[in-house]
Amino acid sequence: MRTLLIGLDCAAPEILFAEPGLKNLRALMARGCYGRLESVIPPITVPAWMCMATSQDPGSLGVYGFRNRTSYSYDGLGVVNAQTITAPALWDHFGERGKVVVIGVPPAYPPRRVNGVSIGCFLTPDTVRSDFTHPADVKQTIGELVQEYPVDVSGFRTDDKAWLKDQIYEMTRKHFVVIRHLMQQVDWQYFQFVEIGLDRIHHGFWKFHDREHRQYVAGNAFEGVVREYYAYLDEEIGSILSLLREDDTVLVASDHGAQRLEGGFCINEWLRREGLLTLKENPGKPGPLKPSQVDWSRTRVWSEGGYYARVFLNVEGREPAGIVPQAEYEAVLEDVGARLEALPDDRGVPMGTRVFRPGDIYRQQNRIPPDLVAHLGQLYWRSIGGVGYDDLYIQENDTGPDDCNHAQFGAFILCGRDLTVRGEVEGMHLLDVAPTLLDLAGHPIPAVMQGRSLLRRGQV
Repeated sequence: MRTLLIGLDCAAPEILFAEPGLKNLRALMARGCYGRLESVIPPITVPAWMCMATSQDPGSLGVYGFRNRTSYSYDGLGVVNAQTITAPALWDHFGERGKVVVIGVPPAYPPRRVNGVSIGCFLTPDTVRSDFTHPADVKQTIGELVQEYPVDVSGFRTDDKAWLKDQIYEMTRKHFVVIRHLMQQVDWQYFQFVEIGLDRIHHGFWKFHDREHRQYVAGNAFEGVVREYYAYLDEEIGSILSLLREDDTVLVASDHGAQRLEGGFCINEWLRREGLLTLKENPGKPGPLKPSQVDWSRTRVWSEGGYYARVFLNVEGREPAGIVPQAEYEAVLEDVGARLEALPDDRGVPMGTRVFRPGDIYRQQNRIPPDLVAHLGQLYWRSIGGVGYDDLYIQENDTGPDDCNHAQFGAFILCGRDLTVRGEVEGMHLLDVAPTLLDLAGHPIPAVMQGRSLLRRGQV
C-alpha cells in the first residue's frame, strides 16, 4: 500500500468543498472523508507543513515562523531552513521501508537527504546556481523536463496581475510535469508535494474574488481567477490520480486557509503611543524598525510584524539592556495582552484580537519563543512592524500588495483501502495527519507524536 499526500498551500475549505466543478476532488470526497483541518498557532506555512509531517507543535520544533530569534540580542533573527528542524517526519518513517519522494515541502532548502528523491521549496535561493535536489543529478533530469524550474513566483506581491497570473500557471504546470515523471520513474512508498501556487493566487487575487473584501469591485477583470485556478488544479490532480493503484492512500491537505485582509495594524507605532517602545528620534518616514533606532533604556516591549505579531519583552538579565524586572514579567505580559485584546479596528469596532502565551499552547518551548503571539483581529489584520507611520491602520502592505491573510482552518480529503471513516469529519487537527497516515499504512505511531490517528477516535 502506497501513500500520496497532495499539499495545496492555503487551500480554503469554503472553496474546495463548495465548487461543484472540481470533479476529481469530489470523487475523492465520495470515496472517503473530508472536513476542515485546524492548523497550528500561528497558521503559517513555516512551520505548519513540518508540524503536519512530524506531529509536533511549533514550540516543540522550536520554529515560530519564517524568522526566529537566534539569541536574546536585539538583532538576532535567523531564517529557517531544512536543517533547522531535526524531528523525524513522515518521509523518514516511510523511508525505513521503501523509497520516498518529497517535493517542495517547506522548509526544504538545503535539500533533505531522504531514501529516495527530495526537491527544494520556495525558500530555495536560485534553482540555476543552487543544488536544490537530492540526489544532485535529479536537478539535471528536471532541467531536461522543464528547463528552468521555478520554486516560486519571484515578486508575487505586485500590481501587475496579468503577469502574476501567467507566472503562477507556468510555475504550477512545470511542477506537475516533474511530479508525474517522478511518480512513474521512482518505485515509491510515500510521495508528498506542496503546490505553492494556490497561496500565491490567494495573496494576489483575493480582493477580486471575495465580495466582502474592502477593495472588491463587482465585475472586475480578475473576478474569476481564484475559482479558475482551483479548477485548473483539479485537472492537474486528476492527471496524477490516474497514475495510482486502486489500494493507494490519498490525502489532499492544506496547511491553513485563506481569508480577506482588512488592512495592516502598525503594532510598533501603537507600542510607541502606549509608552512601551521609545525611539531615539522620530523616523521621519515609514520604514522597518531597526534595533539601532530604539532607546532600549526606555523600551519595555517591541514586536515583529508579519501575518501575525510576535511580541517581546525587554527583560532585565535576559536582553542586553533589559529593563523589565523578572518579578514584573507576568504582570507586564498580562497588561500588554489585555491592551492588545482590547484594540478597536479603524472603525472603532472591537478588533477581536487573540493573544496566546507559548507556554499555554505548546508542549515544549524549544529555542527562543516570543513572549506573546497575537492574531490581530483573528488574522483579518496583518501586523505591520515598521515605524514612522502617521496612522495605526493602513491599507497598503509593508512588503507589497497583499489581498488575504491566513485562516486558522485549512482542509483535508482522505481516502484509502482501510479507511472506515466516511463523509464529513469534524475536529481534525494538523497534528493528526502524520499518525493517521502511519496508521493506515500499518506503521507504528511514535509516542512523541502529539496528534491522534483518525482511525483511533473514541479509544481510551
